[in-house]
Order: sequence, then structure tokens, then C-alpha cells
Amino acid sequence: MKAFKICYVSSEVDPFAATDTNAGLADTSNALPVALKEMEQDIRLMMPKYKSINERKYVLREVIRLREVKVELASQTKIANGKTAFLPNSKVHVYFLSVPEHFDRKGFYADPQTRETYPDNAERFAYFCKGVFETLKLLYWQPDIIHCNDWGTALIPFYLKTHYQNDDFFQNTHTILTVHNFSEQGVFPMETAARIGIGEEFIAPGREFELKGSLNLLKGGMLFADVINTVGERFAEAIISDPKAAPGLREVIAARQKDIFGVLNGTDYSIWNPETDKNLSANYDLKSLGNKSANKKELCRELSLENDTSLPLIALMGELSEVNGAELVLESINNLLKLKAQWIVMGAGESPYNETFKKLAGEHPGKLIFYERWDTRLAHLILAGADMLLLPAKSDPRHGYHLESLRYGTVPVVREVNELAECISNFEPDSGKGNGFTFSAFKKSEMVNTLQAALKLYPDKKTWARIQRNGMKGDFSWQATAKKYLKLYERASRKK
Repeated sequence: MKAFKICYVSSEVDPFAATDTNAGLADTSNALPVALKEMEQDIRLMMPKYKSINERKYVLREVIRLREVKVELASQTKIANGKTAFLPNSKVHVYFLSVPEHFDRKGFYADPQTRETYPDNAERFAYFCKGVFETLKLLYWQPDIIHCNDWGTALIPFYLKTHYQNDDFFQNTHTILTVHNFSEQGVFPMETAARIGIGEEFIAPGREFELKGSLNLLKGGMLFADVINTVGERFAEAIISDPKAAPGLREVIAARQKDIFGVLNGTDYSIWNPETDKNLSANYDLKSLGNKSANKKELCRELSLENDTSLPLIALMGELSEVNGAELVLESINNLLKLKAQWIVMGAGESPYNETFKKLAGEHPGKLIFYERWDTRLAHLILAGADMLLLPAKSDPRHGYHLESLRYGTVPVVREVNELAECISNFEPDSGKGNGFTFSAFKKSEMVNTLQAALKLYPDKKTWARIQRNGMKGDFSWQATAKKYLKLYERASRKK
């Protein structure tokens, strides 16, 4: 396997900076570089140095050669400073680049108090993107690949092919742009272009950065990147066939269709593994699946639920949001509570649905348990102890725990949408294939009918164990994801 020099650039990296709106950007920007490093790839991370990053906690150190980095845009020079640290529990170097006037503020993209987006976001991330090139030169480190993510880093492919096209240092450097979130495209007034080094020839009607009379950074990034990908093959197919999946970018996607790919995000099996998980009362694997029942017994004891082995325990956990289908669950709640099953709902912080679930739990003791506060230990025990995980997502889920449920032999019942459709397949009794239960329309009748189909098979222990094992055999690790990205890097590196 070829070893690449990879500069991975992101506006969010867990645990340093993360938001709830960017569809797993921060999680991916941590887990994927770690997996690539473990595969002996030479990877380094770059991100903005936000004011909120705790330098003492994460042991950020000054880099002498990155003091007072000169970053020039549109004949204006600003001074940036670079610091470095490691991703926690890894050997991945992270470089933090700060242009004080742009990043010495509390929020990432908006004022946390007023929630108003910063009006200079285009300039902020333009100077960061330009600073990436200057930092690489000062480090004397020539990457084969610069891996960009979303609109905040989408100017990098453009700068590489324009501002640095004659710079010998980057003659063998190529770019890949991963789009996690098509709803945020980096749209700004057209007059912004001159301030961030985008010439008039690129903003004329129909040109690279123009869309509906505005400056669109994601559009430009997609047209200049060597390879583009999004989070999953099904989603890649969706953006090509469905104009609503990537609003306004249909012509761009058509122009770059042969260079668009999908790579499903993974999960961390060093954390989510029933064979070694210290949060469980009994560990288990494919050969000792029977031990899973001890975790259900312990979970019921902790939650004061009757451990009735004839009744399946169905979990709804993670972000209780409209995206993840909480509203559909509540619309169907009367029908759901009539099913011969017990329910455990655990949220992940503030949600407009918390009070309703709390009220329902009070009205249905022994039937429905609601745990409002996220508890990591309990989350592991729920995945090990529950029989099913319900995730009726309206669109691609956020923190849905469907991949983890497969690993734990907890059968997922999900809506067949993009990422979920790619990893969860409906069980077919005749063939014995499938690792869960799926439905297509975002309707309560389909969700309830699918749950009833699952409940009908639950008493058949042999068949149920077959479904569980089908899920546990799947490989949705970050290592599997990283191998797919290496193929994309190889493809990008062949571009001229």
C-alpha cells in the first residue's frame, strides 16, 4: 500500500472544536486521520486556532518557525501564528493556525450569544486556507494530498490551481474535497470575492464561484478539487439524481459526476466492542452471543424494568431531533405503546421533545423509561442490553448509533435513507440475508408496520440470532473507511 503525505484540513476537529450542525465533521476529522496514521500514512491535521480551544488542557506548543507567518490576500498582508499538539490518544500532529483579528473570538462561525453569523466569515476562512499553504512551506513538508472538508476549506483547491500554480513546492500536490453538509455552502455577497483573492473572471455569471448572483465557495471548491466525495455511496448517488439533495449545485455535480464518490463514515471499534467493553456486565462476541442477555438483565435492574424475556426492549437513543425522527415517534406514540415491547429512550442533552418523553414515561411506568441526561456508561449498556434500536431518520442521522448497534447485536429498525440504506438491509427470511428492518416512507404507518414485522420474528430465537450475527459480521470500522479514502487519494494523485 502506497504511503501518502496527507494534509488533512478541517474547520472542526473533535475534541478541539465541534458543532451540532455539521453532520459529523468534527468526529470524522478526528477518527479518519487516526485510522490513516495507524495504516502508516504520513498525515498531519490543520485547523483554525479558535479562542475557545484550551491550550493548557491539550498541551499546545509554539512552533518557532510558525511565528508571524505572513499571509497575503488581495495585496493585504496579515500575520498568522501556528501552534501544534497531538490528537488525544494518538500520534497525529495537529497544527492550529490563528489570524488573531479573525479567530480571537468566542464562536466558530457565529456569535454564541446573538447567534448571528459573523459577517467576515469568508475572509476568516480565506486567510486560514491561504495560511495552510504558507505553513506547509515553512514546515518544509510537501503533501501529496490536501484533504479539504466543506465550504470552510473549499478555497484550498482554487488557491492551489491559481495562486500557487507556478510554485514548485506544490507541483505534485493534489486535492480532495469531502462534502459532509450541502446545506451550508459558504454563500456571500459578490463584492467579497475581491477581498479574498478571487478574480473577476471567476465570478462572472455561470462561472466557478457564481451561483444565483452570489459568491458560492463550495461550488468553486467542487469545480477546482481533483476528487470530490460525500458521506456514503447512496448519498453520492442521491446528489447526482436528486436536485434537492444538493440545492443549487445540479450543474456542478453533472460537470464533475465522474469525479464524485461516496465513502461511508465508520465507527470506532476500540470504543464500541462488546467483546472488550468494560461498561458491560458480561462481554460477548459472535460465538458467545448468549451472554448478551446478562446485559439486558442488568439494564432492566438499573432502570427498574421487569426483565420479561418474552418482551423485546427497544431503544431510542442519541440526539432526539426532527432529523433523527423524534417527531415521527411522538406522532406514533399511542400505537407504539400498544406494541408488546418495552421502551428505553435516552437523549443527548437539550431537546424540544424532552418534556414530552418525560411526561409519557410518568404516564407509562414499566413500559417506557426516559433518561434525559446522556450517560456514556449507560449508553454502552443500553446497546448491549436492548434487543432493537429504532432510528426513523428524516434525513441522514446525527449520532444515530446504528453502526454501533450492529456491532452489539442489537437489531436496527431504521428508515431507508442514504447512509442508513447503505449499511442496514432488510432481513429476508427466505434467504436469511439482512441485518435489520427497514422502511422507506417517512410515515408513522410504515414505521409501526415495520416494528410489527420485527416483533413477529423476535420469538423465533434461531432466526433472531441469525439477524444479530449478520449485523455483527459487518465491518464498519474507521479502518475500512480509511482504505476507501486511500483509493481516492490514489485517484486524485493521478490527476494532471
